[in-house]
Amino acid sequence: MSDRASDHLYDLAIIGGGINGCGIARDAVGRGYSTYLCEQGDMGGATSSSSTKLLHGGLRYLEHYEFRLVREALIEREVLWNIAPHIVRPLRFVLPHSKGMRPAWLLRLGLFIYDHLGGRKLLPGTARVNLKTGPIGAGLRADLKLGFEYSDCWVEDNRLVILNAMDAEERGATIRARHRCTSAKPHPEGGWTVTTRDLDTGRDEVIRARMVINAAGPWANDVARTVAQRPPKGRVRQVQGSHIVVPKLYDHDRCFIFQNDDGRIVFTIPYEEKFTLIGTTDRDYPGDPADVAASPEEISYLCKLVSGYFKRPVSVSDVVWAYSGVRPLYDDGSSDAQKATRDYVLEVDTSEKAPILSVFGGKITTYRRLAESAMERIDSCLKAPQNGAKLAPGWTGTTSLPGGEFDPTAFEAEVRKLQSRYGFLSINEARRLVRFYGTRAPNMLGLAKKRSDLGADFGAGLTACEIDYMRHHEWAHTAQDILFHRSKLGLRLSPSQIDAIAHYMEGAQTTTRQSA
Repeated sequence: MSDRASDHLYDLAIIGGGINGCGIARDAVGRGYSTYLCEQGDMGGATSSSSTKLLHGGLRYLEHYEFRLVREALIEREVLWNIAPHIVRPLRFVLPHSKGMRPAWLLRLGLFIYDHLGGRKLLPGTARVNLKTGPIGAGLRADLKLGFEYSDCWVEDNRLVILNAMDAEERGATIRARHRCTSAKPHPEGGWTVTTRDLDTGRDEVIRARMVINAAGPWANDVARTVAQRPPKGRVRQVQGSHIVVPKLYDHDRCFIFQNDDGRIVFTIPYEEKFTLIGTTDRDYPGDPADVAASPEEISYLCKLVSGYFKRPVSVSDVVWAYSGVRPLYDDGSSDAQKATRDYVLEVDTSEKAPILSVFGGKITTYRRLAESAMERIDSCLKAPQNGAKLAPGWTGTTSLPGGEFDPTAFEAEVRKLQSRYGFLSINEARRLVRFYGTRAPNMLGLAKKRSDLGADFGAGLTACEIDYMRHHEWAHTAQDILFHRSKLGLRLSPSQIDAIAHYMEGAQTTTRQSA
């Protein structure tokens, strides 16, 4: 095993390739900061792939008087829809009102604040819904007669991470997936010497950086204490959130938001056309974040809660997939996990002429604003990039992410455009590809004139051509990365089809290593 050493001095070394790390990398390199980012696993493969897939203000956060966080999140919904209209789409939520809940007038007041706090422009406002008549209430228990409808957004969470990483790399950042940071030590001349290990080859890479950004999510405390040996003042509170997927519970496109007797909120969300996503749980998680999995108790809890609202109960046997992630919340001392703040805290240590910034908490909805806040602290420590500034602060909110260069209301027009160019695609196939790649779908399809030009079809429309694209441009390394992170096509494939994809990926990796 040999070491790769670089005498290049980066401005920033970012540890962690989740949404916060990749968001900071994109913003930083756009402003002229030379940036190195390492991720020990798949890009966005941990917390950032295990969310409820929502860009939302957090209606329930109003109860905890987190008005700044809610306002920031509400604004960001439409910002992200504008810069990534292929992976973000509006979603209407229905809150059924039942006996024992807060009075209807109080809910209307809360929704009025929700409607106007964030300067909503494109998303439709709140409305009353008669659940007794019409399709929305079909399937709900008979006593649920009144509901309130409001808007938030849906996002393909892992793809949001990938697009930020792609944009950062295209602007000059060095992105290393499957590279674990093994040490970060102050350099005698200032800044840091950072060592990362390629988990595929076992080789070490050594770089220098003026500043370290600890965006390791659930591992942030470990990185600060053991890798950088800078124990932070703040602390990550590990909160487990689990979700289940069942065959679709209803035929309309609304998301329900239900409140349990214990105060927890659970969503039922139309998912991948044939399914319903149910989540999430909130409970403290004491173990290794890498080992987190939905427990039988959580799965049973979600089934029981939802069954209390529908005429037809949801049973554990209905569950076709379950996933779980650890939310790295800032530990604010709250007694209950669901009451812990969803706001972010940025902690800077400037000792030993080696500044380090540690990120605690945050929501996928506000990742871009978190990155801007991080840049303020970076600017304060480093004053300026080595090579001079490029883009002005705030540029990430007005510049499209890769593939998002079209009007947010023109999604179907993009679908028709792609189908017209590639006549062998069905309308549903074209819609999926635009949802994944936006205006870059032709980059993946290339010069294909017929379906067979895309190589082997592994099922659900996934071809060798698309797998190779994800490998070469999206850091996909395993079948899991493609089938349950970059996409959810794994829900539509048989075990033998998944095995065939895994075999294809293993062969491709072997070929790559032999040619390296």
